[in-house]
Amino acid sequence: MTSRSPIDTATGFLDALARGDSATAALDLADDVVYTNVSLPTIRGSNKVARLFARMDASPVSFDYRMVNVSSADTVVLTERVDQISLGRLRLQFWVCGRFEVLDGRIAVWRDYFDYFDITKALARGLLRLVIGSAVRPLHGSPKAGHALAE
Repeated sequence: MTSRSPIDTATGFLDALARGDSATAALDLADDVVYTNVSLPTIRGSNKVARLFARMDASPVSFDYRMVNVSSADTVVLTERVDQISLGRLRLQFWVCGRFEVLDGRIAVWRDYFDYFDITKALARGLLRLVIGSAVRPLHGSPKAGHALAE
């Protein structure tokens, strides 16, 4: 058993992903984790989830986030976030609600909910920023800074 709270486990996991450190993030996953981006295929098993994010680490795509709200009851952690997916200068920022079930200190279930219309707006804002330069600000001043900074 770990001394970290379920919130610490979930936010530590997201922080590691935001740093591009999928190997550290994978340590927070249960071997039989179930990961679902709702409306996309479910991925089962820590090895498959870790491979997915390791590919992102090695690509020009990066992830960051800003925590809006986080709460937990027992082993369930709910997050409301603004996620940022970047490809070069193109930044897409969109709302995500996450649900993490943390058992024995590791994430057993991770489910993210998002709105395709919000992602479409994020794409439009990101493309507009490429043209005019100020339509989408980065989440915070330094890249890969994690969730601790507030707006």
